[in-house]
Amino acid sequence: MKKLSLLLIFPALLMAQEKNTTVAPKQQGKYDTNKFSQMYDLLATPNMFRTASGAPGPAYYQQQADYKIDIELDDKNSKLSGSEVITYSNNSPDTLEYLWIQLDQNQAKANTQAPLAESEKINQVLPLDGFSSKYLKKDLERGFNIEQVKDAKGSPMSYTINETMMRINLATPLKPGEKISLAIKWWYNINNYRKEGGRSGYELFEKDGNKLYVIAQFYPRMAVYNDVEGWQNMQFWGSGEFALPFGNFDVNITVPADHVIDATGELTNRSEVFTAEQVKRYEQAQKSFDKPVVIVTQAEAEAAEKGFSEKKKTWKFSAKNVRDFGIASSRKFIYDAMAVKLGGKIVMAESVYPKEANPLWGETSTMTVAHTLKSYSSHTFDYPYPKAVSVSAEDQGMEYPMICWNFGRPDENGVTSKEVKNGMIGVVIHEVGHTFFPMIVNSDERQWTWMDEGLNSFLEYLAEQELDPNFPSRRGPAKNIVPYMSGDQKFLEPIMSNSETIAQFGNNAYGKPATGLNILREVVMGRELFDYAFRTYANRWKFKHPTPEDFFRTMEDASAVDLDWFFRGWFYSTDFVDIGIKDVKQYYVSDTPTADLKDVKVRKGRFGFDKGPFVYLVASDNAEVNASKKKALKVDDVKLLADYVNQSFTAEEKASLKSPKYFYEVEFNKPGGMIMPILVEITYEDGSKQNFQYPAQIWRKNNDTAKKVYATEKAIKSIQVDPKLMTADIDVTNNSWPKVEEKSKFD
Repeated sequence: MKKLSLLLIFPALLMAQEKNTTVAPKQQGKYDTNKFSQMYDLLATPNMFRTASGAPGPAYYQQQADYKIDIELDDKNSKLSGSEVITYSNNSPDTLEYLWIQLDQNQAKANTQAPLAESEKINQVLPLDGFSSKYLKKDLERGFNIEQVKDAKGSPMSYTINETMMRINLATPLKPGEKISLAIKWWYNINNYRKEGGRSGYELFEKDGNKLYVIAQFYPRMAVYNDVEGWQNMQFWGSGEFALPFGNFDVNITVPADHVIDATGELTNRSEVFTAEQVKRYEQAQKSFDKPVVIVTQAEAEAAEKGFSEKKKTWKFSAKNVRDFGIASSRKFIYDAMAVKLGGKIVMAESVYPKEANPLWGETSTMTVAHTLKSYSSHTFDYPYPKAVSVSAEDQGMEYPMICWNFGRPDENGVTSKEVKNGMIGVVIHEVGHTFFPMIVNSDERQWTWMDEGLNSFLEYLAEQELDPNFPSRRGPAKNIVPYMSGDQKFLEPIMSNSETIAQFGNNAYGKPATGLNILREVVMGRELFDYAFRTYANRWKFKHPTPEDFFRTMEDASAVDLDWFFRGWFYSTDFVDIGIKDVKQYYVSDTPTADLKDVKVRKGRFGFDKGPFVYLVASDNAEVNASKKKALKVDDVKLLADYVNQSFTAEEKASLKSPKYFYEVEFNKPGGMIMPILVEITYEDGSKQNFQYPAQIWRKNNDTAKKVYATEKAIKSIQVDPKLMTADIDVTNNSWPKVEEKSKFD
């Protein structure tokens, strides 16, 4: 008996039996619905600006906008006035006839179209102040008041304001390689964000009459011009955040003399705005790597909040290569900081917060900032900026380069619940993390929210679990997205949807992409391949403007893993995962064919059919095979193997041969449309377990079912699909064999 014959016969009997059957006609539209087809129909064509590998091309360019800004905060009237000089560099190959500038404060104007675009319904029960605000009060004066726009010579420039966008009409087109400077003067009334909403504004402390300001979108900002869509001048409707070019900022901020400020960039006049003792404490903080040093103490903040100084003080900040600028200012601020060593340089982790945030913030905020910087840097690139600031602003969670506002405070007695503390830690990690995405890896939030919120939520999950493996992370674990993905399809959109068209914003733009990346890392690619590819994407596109195509292509390019099936299903559709066990059959070994096997033909290589002798695997009539029929695949038990084994193996090799006794054919099915690897856990009768993972490609030739064969030495007690809930399977009732009866709510 030839060795070749047995090696072919054994798997053939299990997997490739041939009978005289009629071939079914080709399924209509099967090619068009092939979930493994490459995404040529969905991705932009590679070019000299963006390559097929996902990297910037040799002709890649980006514009630069530099700002010199002077602003003054009128604390009594909650008003901000400012003037700026923008120097805009046209690095594109195009001649520009006009410039577009964002006026995001205009989204709050009384005559804006933003509220008109929202569907409304009567709320039959409203709190008194809510009813008053909605139906009785006059509209507040909000939005930018543009006083002048002038060119470098001081001459007025023509401009047109359309809602949240302002077009500067150039007298002379701006050619490639040229720069232009323009000066804008403006003012606006600052909103009480806790009553009016908004991503910035002030928080009023009614007990002492003080305000805590978190100031953003406070200046007319250049829009992005790029190779993908020209000007990104989509209106700001409220959900889609901001797309901005990089530049250098010099900002002078005049506030009441008793205010403490932190902001984007480095403070260049520290000795002028802090006391000598506070400067000394800051210098100590620059050498403290294990815990924060308090620079402005709670006692100093409490003394300041009683004063309401009539004097003024100007704080000067300078920031290089940032896309935006944020400011926090209040006389209530306590200020602490510590040093973090990253890649051979020192970064300052800082926090500012009112006494109402203690003791939680003093104990937790800056330490969490430091952890976040370390965690994100390990997964992407070393944090490049000199500092990262966490600001206590209740009901807020918003990010800007080097600074962010975060919610979470103790109750009036200083007691912090576990839920509040975890929520505060989570939002600090998330908002600090945004400095990486999108403040450095500068994606277009106005178009693709998931490119920053989703990627950042994924990294937030990693940082939370590195901080505490038992941290109750909301987004990232596959099981957490199941309620959303199993919901009514009428209220689901693909992740690849514009920010303003998403019904369930948090689940779609944060949760589902974060979960998808976690599944890629833990199930599809493995951590080593995923981490290398993700880090490659981050480094390729730091301080640049990536698109979704750049991310998808880089993840494949750097890993050699075909992910088109995953991105097509997870990002471009609302398909859900549902993989189950359809059938389990058991077989036993025999040297005598049963009636149904007598006419079976078994292929022998590429040529003709083998004539035997054969080993027969006979299907059991019952799930449990009678003990008298069980035959182990051993030389002594199966006589037709004896000569083959004796002639082909040495005694040592013969001793190491497996002795399978049980043979099972398991058929998996896929009621869900989303492709996914099959994760299987087998439990044997002796209680031992064995895990198997089959790649997604197992579905490539049959989108409905897949079969695997198990030849085991021990009887199988049970089989479980996705035992650790790692694939977001929406229905686990079909994941078990024997079927596990679910307890009713009554039980």
